[in-house]
Amino acid sequence: MIVNRHIGGEQPDEYDELEQHLTQKLNLPLDWPEDGGLTVSHVARIAAAATCDTAYSQAANGHLIDLFAALPLPGTAEGQGFWKRIRDVGGSAAMTIDPANMSGPFFGFLHDGNEGGIASRVLSFLEELTPSQRTALAEVIGSALDNGTIGVSGRYGGELWLRDAEMSSWRVALASRRQFEKAEDRERFFEAWSRA
Repeated sequence: MIVNRHIGGEQPDEYDELEQHLTQKLNLPLDWPEDGGLTVSHVARIAAAATCDTAYSQAANGHLIDLFAALPLPGTAEGQGFWKRIRDVGGSAAMTIDPANMSGPFFGFLHDGNEGGIASRVLSFLEELTPSQRTALAEVIGSALDNGTIGVSGRYGGELWLRDAEMSSWRVALASRRQFEKAEDRERFFEAWSRA
């Protein structure tokens, strides 16, 4: 597993972790093909740059889908009762994530590349909750979680679900700001911190 990838600041003769993986595990020399314009080393740098921009947000969005998939499905008898209890304890805030308001189109938008839709709805929902609503919601969500497959249920399981949904949504929102960032913004960031 590649856990560390630093594009800047390396000496030309130092292999970073991705380059080491390519040379050691896949037996690919970094200068291969020797007469080619695009080498294995170049491909490693392109892959790292592409991954940094998209993978984190996509992983967090996929995790949000997993969280919602752990809840009773809308349109089922169990789901109708569950979502009614969510509306009852969550009040008007719950309408933000109610299946009637967030159903197929929002998960479909996520599938089609709109990475902020569900995350922004989850954050809006959680921001509007009072502490007592959040506690009651944790009870409702926790009571619906399958202890046999997830390992937790009850209020604690619901609290974990809410915290996880909040942090996953925050990660998507934070990563989405990169689309408005220019290369010089990132350079200015590194310069400011190096001079601090």
